[in-house]
Amino acid sequence: MSFPVSEDAHPDDVRCLLCQRVDPPYERALAYGSYEGGLRDLIHLLKFQQVTPAAKVLGRVLAGTIASLEKSMPVGTIAVVPVPLHKKKQAQRGFNQAERIARNALQQLSRPKRFELCAGVLLRRRDTSSQIGLTSHQRRENLRGAFVVSDPTRISGRDILLVDDVVTTGTTAAECAGVLLRAGAARVWVATVARTLKISNVISLSGKEFSVPGSEFSVNPPSCTENREMRTGN
Repeated sequence: MSFPVSEDAHPDDVRCLLCQRVDPPYERALAYGSYEGGLRDLIHLLKFQQVTPAAKVLGRVLAGTIASLEKSMPVGTIAVVPVPLHKKKQAQRGFNQAERIARNALQQLSRPKRFELCAGVLLRRRDTSSQIGLTSHQRRENLRGAFVVSDPTRISGRDILLVDDVVTTGTTAAECAGVLLRAGAARVWVATVARTLKISNVISLSGKEFSVPGSEFSVNPPSCTENREMRTGN
């Protein structure tokens, strides 16, 4: 199974006025592909059926995303922080899929020592309710205070790569990035395997680029669209 790697592009700004005034706390976010077809099947195999070999394939996908995103990162070692699950959900699943995919991705990079996996540095201290059907304001309120940095010394002054399997609206990524920055991180980038909404090569996600491959996708800015989340079952 193969997927095309995202390429940089600069389309016209199609955001609403509110979106143009709100910048997320991360520098840039990149997704490898749309949350459908083979990517969606692999993610479901890993998360819901515990088919752990799928993590290696998804790791290769994420490695391609990271390699593309690395071009915009500064020199030096980058701390890789997986988006955490609540301890109850992780106990039920047996693992955090974001961490499992990240570990496999780092093993497949051409310069693995450039990145350091910092699992456990970001914790989800509150088991949040589903984001499905919530407005953007309700999503932010639902996640407020849900994440905490366990040991700020591990990320103080460092550039961070936040990784996850799927991103929908970017609310979780923005909340996690904000928590990391307030704990002392220098800057945050975001890399994910898939993105739920079908969009063109690059859209502006609340003021920052969020790239996905393929010109077959239609423009649909998530920060200007309510109630369009697909079930991802984080």
